[in-house]
Amino acid sequence: MYAKLETRTFLAMLVGVSLAFVLLMKPFFGPIFWAVAIALIFHPVQQLLVRKLGNRPNLNALITLVTCMVIVVIPVLVLVTSLIAEGVGLYQQIQSGEIRPGEYIDRVNKSFPAIQAFLGQFNLDFAEIRDRAVSVFVGGSQFLAKQALGVGQNTFQFFLGLALMIYLAFFLLRDGSKLVELLIQALPLGDERERLLFAKFAEVTRATVKGNLLIAIIQGALGGLIFWILGISGALLWGVVMAIVSLLPAVGAALVWVPAAIYLAAIGDVVEAVVLTVFGVVVIGLADNLLRPVLVGRDTKLPDYIVLLSTLGGIVMFGINGFVMGPLVAALFMAFWGIFIREFGEGAHAHQAQERPDSDDPVG
Repeated sequence: MYAKLETRTFLAMLVGVSLAFVLLMKPFFGPIFWAVAIALIFHPVQQLLVRKLGNRPNLNALITLVTCMVIVVIPVLVLVTSLIAEGVGLYQQIQSGEIRPGEYIDRVNKSFPAIQAFLGQFNLDFAEIRDRAVSVFVGGSQFLAKQALGVGQNTFQFFLGLALMIYLAFFLLRDGSKLVELLIQALPLGDERERLLFAKFAEVTRATVKGNLLIAIIQGALGGLIFWILGISGALLWGVVMAIVSLLPAVGAALVWVPAAIYLAAIGDVVEAVVLTVFGVVVIGLADNLLRPVLVGRDTKLPDYIVLLSTLGGIVMFGINGFVMGPLVAALFMAFWGIFIREFGEGAHAHQAQERPDSDDPVG
């Protein structure tokens, strides 16, 4: 009796200390998550270095981390800096009256009066839609301006998070296999099941982060390129916006290039509008359908409605990181239930199939 009380007390304190540790790490959740993602995505690179250079953990981890910095971290920092600068410039132009979104929408309505008639069939007020669109446009540019101000005021915090991410990524790359073995020993789920779950977690993380982000970057780059070729101002800004919205299924980058094509047609640039439409449908649109099965894989691909809901929910819960973390949580949820159904569901059916002949056998 006393031994059971000791065990229960120990387990209760273990859970309490673990929850306290999680709360302690909560302010650094973003850097920790991206450090884990880097370690998982670049693990094949480290394994290649192990085969080439031998078992030299510190050197292999350092080379892998430098490779990640050159390929991913530095370009992303440059891109984010340029995006913020573009957003601030756009906001200043709106505030000064150089850019007037309402006039652009009115010009489209004047060139295509059928749009207002079409909306009227569904009892939709064009003026109200116009005001909301202008509000969203101005609000988006204001958000970027605030982000720029926030980065300037919290420069130390930003670089602290970046340094923490890089620091953790180094140790996860170096000691990741040992940490996984420790977790397998600690968790009371059965070693085989735990290895399967960790392997699934790594697979889903690589597919979600590497696949979805790479596809978003490709679509954004293609969109920004065609905007630059056609002479549309703010090509870099709109390319990044297309990369972000391309994470949303069904509509994706079309949320940006379709209104742009309509506006080009409204101002008489019919050739540019046709080029943008064809490029958007054929090149940008097909990039998702062709690349996603290759990069993400068919086994880990989520239904479009799950991706949409998990992305929006992730943004609400995790902020900007939710673009990746939301679909990742959804993919892990479905992966865990898939393992549960295969392991327990099939086991239960097999057990019933073994018992049924015995119960039906008149001789037995």
